[in-house]
Amino acid sequence: MPRVEPEEQDFDPDSFGAADAEAAFAEGARLFEDGAYHAAHEAFERCWLANEAADADFFKGLIQACICLHHFQRENLDGARKLYQGHRRLLGAFLPAHRGIDVARFLAEMQRALAPVLRARRDERVPFPGAPPRLVRA
Repeated sequence: MPRVEPEEQDFDPDSFGAADAEAAFAEGARLFEDGAYHAAHEAFERCWLANEAADADFFKGLIQACICLHHFQRENLDGARKLYQGHRRLLGAFLPAHRGIDVARFLAEMQRALAPVLRARRDERVPFPGAPPRLVRA
């Protein structure tokens, strides 16, 4: 499985205002709901890069969740396993809800979806869930 390389950055965090952040957050949530996890990661990354406050870890947790599911979608179970704990640790600080997202429900859905990956043997294939995790509004 080829490595997912970061895209060229032409993003200037200093020119990214509050309205831009809200638009990128909404775009990331929409892309996530559509199953476009890599694209959602890009939208959330803009929020993360422009945020030096407490929300930075929230966005980083969403980024890791996106890439975790992206790896799972592409049958890269090792990649998904590597990102599983990180997103839980980062988002756990924002329980039960943050920025309108039901974080508790999201983490439970991620745990349900990734449990077969975490239990699988190295050479075992695990199908991507028909009902993947969702970013449900609180």
